[in-house]
Amino acid sequence: MGVPKFYRWISERYPCLSEVVKEHQIPEFDNLYLDMNGIIHQCSHPNDEDVHFRISEEKIFADIFHYLEVLFRIIKPRKVFFMAVDGVAPRAKMNQQRGRRFRSAKEAEEKIKKALDKGEVLPTEARFDSNCITPGTDFMARLQEQLKYFVHNKISTDKLWQNVHVYLSGHETPGEGEHKIMEFIRSENAKPGHNPNTRHCLYGLDADLIMLGLTSHEPNFSLLREEVRFGGKKSQKRITAPEETTFHLLHLSLMREYIDYEFSDLKNHIGSDYDLERIIDDWILMGFLVGNDFIPHLPHLHINHDALPLLYKTYISILPSVGGYLNENGHLNLRNFEKYLEKLAEFDREHFSEVFVDLKWFESKVGNKYLNEAAGLAAEKEAAMKVKGKEAVVEDEEEEDDIFETEFRQYKRTYYMTKMGVDVVSDEFLAKQARCYVEGIQWILHYYYHGVQSWSWYYPYHYAPFLSDIRNISGLKLTFELGKPFMPFQQLLAVLPAASMELLPQCYRHLMTSESSPIIENYPLDFKTDLNGKQQEWEAVVLIPFIDERCLLAAMEPCNSKLTKEENARNCHTECIVYTYDSELDFTYTSSLPQLFPNIVHCHARQERIPMDAWQVPLDHVSRRIDRSALYFCGFPTLQHIRHKFYKKKSGVVVFQQSSRGENMILEILPSQGEMVLGKSVFVNWPHLEEARIIAVSDGETKFCLEEPPGVQRVYDRPSTPPPTKVICLSDKEQKDWVKDVQGITEHFLKRKGIVVTETYVVLYGQLLTGRKYVPKANGVVELEKQWAKQVLPFAYQTVVKDIKAFYSSLTSFKSLNELFPQATTVFMVGNPYYGAMGEVQDSSDVIKDGRVRVVFNVPHEPQLEPLIQNQHKYCVKYSPGYILASRLGITSYLVSRFSGSIFIGRGSKKNPCGEQRANVGLNLKFNKKNEEVPGYTKRTEKEWLYSAAVEELLAEYLDRFSEVFDSVSRNSHDDVFYEDDIWPGEDQNGAEKVAEITSWLKSHPVSSISRASCDLQVLDSAIVERIEEAVEKTKVRKSTKKVRVTVKPHLLYRPLEQQQGVVPDPDAEYRLFDRVVNIRESFTVPLGLRGTVIGIKGAEREAEVLYEVLFDEEFAGGLIIRSSSPRGYRLPPCALINLSHGARADHISYKLTAIVKPQPVAGANFNSHRHLSGLNHSPRSPFIPTQVSGIGEGDFVFLLLEPNFFGSALYEKFEPYFLFISISVSFRTAAKMDVPHVDSAALTSSAPAASSNTVLTSKVSELACVCVGLGMAPPEFSYIRNRQGLVVCQVKFSTGLMVHGPQCPSENDAKEKAAFFALQRLNSVGSSFPLPPPLYPGMGQIRPPPLGAMAPMFNQQGLPSIPVYLLSSIFLWGYAPPPMWGMPLPLHHQSQVFYGTAGTYPGAAHPQSATTLPIGSHNQFIPLQVTKKRASANKKNQETREFYSAAQTVPHQHAASSNRSSFSTSLADAVSVTTAAPHTPPRQNVPSTGHTPSSASKRKHRKLAVNFEAAKVSD
Repeated sequence: MGVPKFYRWISERYPCLSEVVKEHQIPEFDNLYLDMNGIIHQCSHPNDEDVHFRISEEKIFADIFHYLEVLFRIIKPRKVFFMAVDGVAPRAKMNQQRGRRFRSAKEAEEKIKKALDKGEVLPTEARFDSNCITPGTDFMARLQEQLKYFVHNKISTDKLWQNVHVYLSGHETPGEGEHKIMEFIRSENAKPGHNPNTRHCLYGLDADLIMLGLTSHEPNFSLLREEVRFGGKKSQKRITAPEETTFHLLHLSLMREYIDYEFSDLKNHIGSDYDLERIIDDWILMGFLVGNDFIPHLPHLHINHDALPLLYKTYISILPSVGGYLNENGHLNLRNFEKYLEKLAEFDREHFSEVFVDLKWFESKVGNKYLNEAAGLAAEKEAAMKVKGKEAVVEDEEEEDDIFETEFRQYKRTYYMTKMGVDVVSDEFLAKQARCYVEGIQWILHYYYHGVQSWSWYYPYHYAPFLSDIRNISGLKLTFELGKPFMPFQQLLAVLPAASMELLPQCYRHLMTSESSPIIENYPLDFKTDLNGKQQEWEAVVLIPFIDERCLLAAMEPCNSKLTKEENARNCHTECIVYTYDSELDFTYTSSLPQLFPNIVHCHARQERIPMDAWQVPLDHVSRRIDRSALYFCGFPTLQHIRHKFYKKKSGVVVFQQSSRGENMILEILPSQGEMVLGKSVFVNWPHLEEARIIAVSDGETKFCLEEPPGVQRVYDRPSTPPPTKVICLSDKEQKDWVKDVQGITEHFLKRKGIVVTETYVVLYGQLLTGRKYVPKANGVVELEKQWAKQVLPFAYQTVVKDIKAFYSSLTSFKSLNELFPQATTVFMVGNPYYGAMGEVQDSSDVIKDGRVRVVFNVPHEPQLEPLIQNQHKYCVKYSPGYILASRLGITSYLVSRFSGSIFIGRGSKKNPCGEQRANVGLNLKFNKKNEEVPGYTKRTEKEWLYSAAVEELLAEYLDRFSEVFDSVSRNSHDDVFYEDDIWPGEDQNGAEKVAEITSWLKSHPVSSISRASCDLQVLDSAIVERIEEAVEKTKVRKSTKKVRVTVKPHLLYRPLEQQQGVVPDPDAEYRLFDRVVNIRESFTVPLGLRGTVIGIKGAEREAEVLYEVLFDEEFAGGLIIRSSSPRGYRLPPCALINLSHGARADHISYKLTAIVKPQPVAGANFNSHRHLSGLNHSPRSPFIPTQVSGIGEGDFVFLLLEPNFFGSALYEKFEPYFLFISISVSFRTAAKMDVPHVDSAALTSSAPAASSNTVLTSKVSELACVCVGLGMAPPEFSYIRNRQGLVVCQVKFSTGLMVHGPQCPSENDAKEKAAFFALQRLNSVGSSFPLPPPLYPGMGQIRPPPLGAMAPMFNQQGLPSIPVYLLSSIFLWGYAPPPMWGMPLPLHHQSQVFYGTAGTYPGAAHPQSATTLPIGSHNQFIPLQVTKKRASANKKNQETREFYSAAQTVPHQHAASSNRSSFSTSLADAVSVTTAAPHTPPRQNVPSTGHTPSSASKRKHRKLAVNFEAAKVSD
């Protein structure tokens, strides 16, 4: 069919029909069917425009496998997976196949010739000939073998495939792929036990799949295809990562309802006889009249000339009078069809009357365009005399006829004479044309409804007759002889051109080329094409002779005996195979490409052959009619849920990147009664419903919000539990935002969906359902609970659907911890320590009753990225503004800006342009409208574009080669288009050649192939990515992985489960560049548990659509090259990752002071056996349970006094497996009673301690203060001087008396930063890489300071301490210096200070109300701080606060403070200030206005803390 046109036309007429979906939005399907040929073509020759493109067969196979895996994973079929490759087609299809293959061979030849004429050097390897994707070729035979291997492998190794019946209908099974699929669906539909609610998904790119899907009359049928972009360049590369691919999901459930609306006028005329199923059958028939693969389109009936509305209008006008339908379940009602065509024939006359006036004028100018009327009549008379043997009586009717009719007949006669090459257009000829056409329509109907009824029938003309000539058909008897399909080699000879003869067995090749061949005329080397009213070259009729079956078979007969054994094996028909998983089967499957695909040692795939006629249904088979139950299947939309009216109107709905030109079916929502929805779950985004939890309701003046504790996302659907509500009056700004929300919703619904949202009075704010997650409850029970996004989106009240029952799949659901975490299950840790570590569940029968799971975690050694982060400026691509490039090149900045974008050169001159053709000779490095840049070349900031040195080099070369273009552009700076003759005016200058030279040079430059990226994408440059790869490789050399066995609370474990896909493992995680992550999705492209580094962040409007570019530590099949040296990159959504760096930031366990707890011996065990360790990590998410040490009273713990050099000593190494380093931050007495996990045993195999996290100094002011502390000075003082122009200069004063001034800056912040930088230079510590002394304890990572934040008061309002100090580290009481918190020794006067825990951080302590939840593992962190007294001053204005810094970079908590040891036993009245580090968060788009967001942790209210020194007196 005119594929893109039909698909585009119906998608624009019925705007809600096709939905653009990302992977996470695709609904659940039972059966997935793949029309494989589209996939094979896409993977083997993705871009035919590129004559340099070469690909190996192995790469093609690997890409096809990857593509199949991706589609399977995205759709996740429950019952059937059907792969159908085109086999030998019916003879009717071969005409079209032949035309296509001849055209593609000719086009390839022309492109190669053009490239060689330009002087391009082509690769020596043979190019891939796409004609080899034809049944019977060597390539297809090898592909079939690999597909069998692939299915055996997936069934044997992939759990998702093991519950599915996998059908493989290869190229040896006769029939087109999609029709083999429909045969299967029809046979299933005919079975007595068929489930009418089966959900079908058919993947393919052909528009006639819409017709095929509708013939099944199945209610839940959707078509999946990659997003089609009209008007785009062919050269744009296909994106291979499934997470990035945008799919169109076309719902036939909606198509059926739109068809109902299209023909709704008929309900008034035929009343109870109106049957939607019959209307759909007739709609399918009408679709065939505008062209298909088997018969040519009727003259002048083109989709883009509104042919389909004409067909529908005609149908509506005649149906009430004919007393029945046209298509009776695949059988043509000839009487009714004739009446329909009679009415439709009026179109021929109307069309001719439009051109008639023009023809008369044309004739008067150039003479008769048509053949002489009299000559035509004379020829017909002569023929009639010969036939009848007597003189024909010529009546005088012509003279009486209207001149219009005469001209009309002559117009048609000319068409037949010129197009079909007939001398005489007789009645017999026209009757034959009519019969052939109607026969064709009936053959197609049978083919779509009952399968092939004749393998040998075909339409014998290149053109169709006029509608007005298809007459007298009601009495025709249409019968077909089934016959047999061609053998593969017969088809190859029938459809291939001589250029592809290499694909044939040797013995047949001479038949295509030898002058003496009896069928040589079938293989013309040159041929004509005829657009015949179409616009695109691919739509043209290919004028080559039809194959004569008898001659072909006769010519082949002598050669058949010369076929080799292997060729004979290829030349056969075989059955479809169905594969199933059988655990009892276990054999070795041998691979035919062992170097690429290894043998399958344990193969568990059972195969069964299905007879070729097993799926045939009788001609009287009627598809079961629809019975829509009250159930709503999620993802299968219907228009029924909201009251609306419909009408057709030209509304310019935008479905494909531009406004539609034709009529759109508009749906207008009718008003409805209001209901209480706050706190409930409803369905939004009608008609493509998604579930959402409503958390706020507003009418533009008042807002009702849920009042919930942080982190709670409940649904209040019971009358007994009303939602806790608070009422807010909106401010002026919020009221304006409300109006904007309403406008945005209204515009989106109208412009994209064709839905008129009438006036909106109420806006709902909701969180979309992200998925469902198993949540442990009391007594070892687990429940699958809905998880809601954190992002809050607005919805208009009248577009929301309430009170429907949604059907969710009854997949395996787990009821208890035992079922959820059986032995040997893979799990990930989402608590600290070991955050993000992958582990395996051990036998937990003894602890599961206490709500614990025993796991052995692998803790690999992480690469050291900190030095790279600090020195990244050395490797980054340097960008500068355009004026700097311009000054270096000696041109204006305007030229830099113009040439880095697009510059169009037209033919001719400005005064006398020739045609519309324009060439783009710009560098195309920036795209303002699309908001895209080219990484490594251009970068967009809020104010301007920046350019790299590579752009400068490119422009310099351009200027050197073609300076005249620069001259012309600078002289005519206001022009949009420049002209060849204006740039090269000389007689001897050929402008067209010059333009061709420029475009050729630009194409040959590497920049032309670099992909562009969104300006919203944060990326690391390739030089840094290279350094990350090096760091990872260095770490691999050490290969040290630690194994730890722990008993963990189940809510801290994440199990990769299909039901939980879409759920983000840790919603609190924030992502930054350089973050270390681990893939937690099973059976996806990236192997489970593979670690990597974030090298790019692509923002999106919705949380679930954010993508992270990750460079993984290992290469893997299907990996992408993303600025990396090997295919180890991938782009993944947040639900696929756990952020290891976030865990380190949240925990800081490796930097905190540590108490060493005495191991508890196991009864009866000797000293060397594994010991139970008691642990003290008091975070509610901590996995450890404190255990009493025997012989010590309740609440008492042992502290060991250690020498500083103990760590790293032989003694330490000997006892390390028995020690546990734990931060202590709450009272021991309370902690001992807490319900937290405990460690089974410590490290089973030891390794070096974990590397320090990647901490980054984000501010020069922080760095300067740290340097001062390191040098024993107090932090510097900053003061500001402002001049008359409003510019600010910052002055830095050191405690030593040294003063430094910074440059003039527009703001105080900038001035302060610049002055700090100048001061750092004065101190010989440029940047963040100031020298660090050796660590105090070998083996312990050094910690860098965080940025400064706001100071939190330490004392309560009375200035008195308000909480007891819970612990005192004896290490410091004995006078040893604390570990190097900032990588440098502390000044002497701080050495005796004591460090204290944080208040309110243990269960039961009073928590101040805060608006946010805390990140995992970040509660109760024991963070060392340095605190000084405030200097009291009589003048309060001059009172200054000394700022010191916490060791945590991004833990958003108030930390404990310490004071001078001298005031130990007295209460302290001086106020003490403490800094809180503000987390640095990457820019996030659309941060929700309510609910917890990752960045809101930094906005917490500062707690008031105090210290009770009495509680910590030193005892003997």
